[in-house]
Amino acid sequence: MTVGDGWSHERYCSAVEAEVARLAEVVEGAVLAVEVPTCPGWTVGKLVRHVGIIHRWAEHIVRERTRTPVTSREVPVKLPEDDAEYSSWLAEGGETLVTTLRAAGGEVPVWSWGGETNSVFWARRMLHESTVHRADAEITLGREPDIAVPVAVDGAEELLDNLRVAPWLAEGLAEPAGSGERLHFHATDAGEAGEWTVTLVPGGFTWERGHGKGDVAVRGTAGDLLLLLYGRRDPAEHRYEIFGDRPLLDRWLTKTAF
Repeated sequence: MTVGDGWSHERYCSAVEAEVARLAEVVEGAVLAVEVPTCPGWTVGKLVRHVGIIHRWAEHIVRERTRTPVTSREVPVKLPEDDAEYSSWLAEGGETLVTTLRAAGGEVPVWSWGGETNSVFWARRMLHESTVHRADAEITLGREPDIAVPVAVDGAEELLDNLRVAPWLAEGLAEPAGSGERLHFHATDAGEAGEWTVTLVPGGFTWERGHGKGDVAVRGTAGDLLLLLYGRRDPAEHRYEIFGDRPLLDRWLTKTAF
């Protein structure tokens, strides 16, 4: 089964596997009390706990073939007793998640809060959950995040898809009801696949892939655009070129904080 631009379920599983391993490596030996600037109020420890719990939540949903809503708090999780064990605890949860996703395949009907109601939703979601939080950890520890272009492109499109259906964002997105204002995002290293136009309409927005003109246009690498869309980067940074209506961009980023 494919969801993104030709991504198979197995491709998502392999990418999740790689991202979890990278995140576990980044946080190994890190001081858990260090604050994460891209997640205000979080520490490295809270970030690792969050990701590890979310992995176990998604694994539970797929393994149990859950068809009704279940929160992460309803899934029993045993946290490490020693700070030094957090990296391995994170890796173990990720390995179990990937094993379960692979065993299930991509077409098992399960509950999700997104547009897809099958197991491939969770493979895709866990990839981008892990990728963005790996970037959070790297930024915190003074590293420059390196996100593969195909992952970043799919991540941007998954975010746009989710913003349209996420129940906790629906009210906020309806608030800036638009009348045709357009935002164009251009990933400079992704070719034709890396351009998106968002059009604000009454009650929400639509989006489409491809070249277009916007009231505001933003150019940057695919990885940098993904982190901008997730609120991890400041549009004022020199890594971005912005043309046109900057207040429109700021309004979008504020209302779509994920």
